[in-house]
Amino acid sequence: MTTDGAPAAEPAQAGPAEKEPQEDSFLAHFLHNLWAANTVTVTILSILLAMIVGAILIVVSDPDVLHTFTYFTARPSDALTASWNLVSGAYSDLFKGAIVDPATISAWAGGTGTGKQVFFPISETLTYAAPLVFTGLSVAIAFRGGLFNIGGQGQAILGTIIAALAGFALPLPPVLHLIAALLAGLLGGALWGFVPGILKARAGAHEVIVSIMLNYTASLFLGWLILQKGVQQPGRSDAISKTVEGDAQLPSFGGELRANLGIVLAVLATAGVAWLLNRSAFGFELRAVGANPHAARTAGISVGRTYTLLMVVAGALAGLGGATQVLGTAYALTPAVAGNIGFDGLLVALLGRNRPWGTLGAALLFGALRAGGNRMQSYSGISLELVTVLQALIVIFIAAPALVKAIFHLRAARSARLGASIAKGW
Repeated sequence: MTTDGAPAAEPAQAGPAEKEPQEDSFLAHFLHNLWAANTVTVTILSILLAMIVGAILIVVSDPDVLHTFTYFTARPSDALTASWNLVSGAYSDLFKGAIVDPATISAWAGGTGTGKQVFFPISETLTYAAPLVFTGLSVAIAFRGGLFNIGGQGQAILGTIIAALAGFALPLPPVLHLIAALLAGLLGGALWGFVPGILKARAGAHEVIVSIMLNYTASLFLGWLILQKGVQQPGRSDAISKTVEGDAQLPSFGGELRANLGIVLAVLATAGVAWLLNRSAFGFELRAVGANPHAARTAGISVGRTYTLLMVVAGALAGLGGATQVLGTAYALTPAVAGNIGFDGLLVALLGRNRPWGTLGAALLFGALRAGGNRMQSYSGISLELVTVLQALIVIFIAAPALVKAIFHLRAARSARLGASIAKGW
């Protein structure tokens, strides 16, 4: 009843409760981000762009195909067909040389082929990728701590030197001999990484300048050492060392396949670096120093100690990369035994965005390009240097995410963290 005696109005009955907006389903979230400027999309589109530019270069570099364009207006089908056949054949050979050739599977199933022919391409990919995983992790972990380890090449060379010396000079039993050779390579790289680390911590010397000079020092030291008595292979006048003993060589997965235990060690190293960065106290310290060394120092973290240990760890990883190179494929020291694995590690770390598992994936991609490039050169007559151009183009597009976003009209990524990562190019 109201104060004037009128019956009180009955409260309006509540309608059906409105449903709370449900969380986006996984499929809706995936579709929304499919064309967004996130890390995965930009990486895939960067590879696609690199392959498109590479296809143009393949066509331009072939005089027979170029000739068909001289009468393009009269018979455009000739030029288009010739271009398609050339590019598709080249990229087909790239796949067959890196992953698998379907013809070998059919031959194996029919009894006219062997398993070695089937697994040879992937074996070559893993062989080329293994050292790049280590040198890529070396660069990536240094970046996370705010340092630019451009000295991975020198650290890898020291790793090959010390590992090879241990491999043919130490009289040890089989398993122990391999472990000792790997540890020797690790220690060699760690020593070469300690020098720029301690100079950075104690004298403020820039690690880039110091490590570049150490790259030259390591290379020249390798060239001198190979020609010394006791190291140079007896009976040879050229620059080649004694061969690593068989019990110090990394065991392969198949009798005639080159893939060896090095790729397993690379995966274990990736898992170890991921744990170190994300689960350990030292990983927290190096990430704090990398984000803001002044704030880290204020919080009680020894920045100099972190820099030194960080470069030691980075050098050890690069040294292991050199050790897997000489113990797994080369088996002897030559002036070019380490190749360019240290410098390629820079590209691998950039493509992997300085994340351990991303670095592993990038190393596998580079290994596939190298292995497939060998077949592409042999079967399609495409220069192996074009594979290097493809690698460079991939890295260029990865490092310029704004360009990829503009070309494909990508939406902004939903995650602020991913957006910041893309903006910085890592």
